[in-house]
Amino acid sequence: MFSITVRDHVMIAHSFRGEVFGPAQRLHGATFVVDARFKRDGLDDDNIVVDIGLATERLRSVLADLNYRNLDDEPAFAGVNTSTEFLAKHIADRLADLVHAGELGEGARGLAAIEVTLHESHIAWASYERPL
Repeated sequence: MFSITVRDHVMIAHSFRGEVFGPAQRLHGATFVVDARFKRDGLDDDNIVVDIGLATERLRSVLADLNYRNLDDEPAFAGVNTSTEFLAKHIADRLADLVHAGELGEGARGLAAIEVTLHESHIAWASYERPL
């Protein structure tokens, strides 16, 4: 399996519901380093996994919809605990939508999977991988 990974970051605010979250039930901010890994069994006709420039741009566009926002105020996340795991899936799903729409080029239609990792810190992160 071949892969390439592109990286960006996003800054959000949110709160959680549920005793399991302790003090994170209060409004707080988070800055995530975001890695998007694109995977495929074989290289495309240009001997690449996906255009790394397009992958970088598309990740940035997906994150722009979240950046500097209080997710508690976003209708798409009403009543949802926007955990790191949930956000990794949300970002992966949005990237998959762009792949299917041809926004990462025709060669990207041969991708097998996307994995998104959100790093909360240098010692904690969460990932979500989905097939394409």
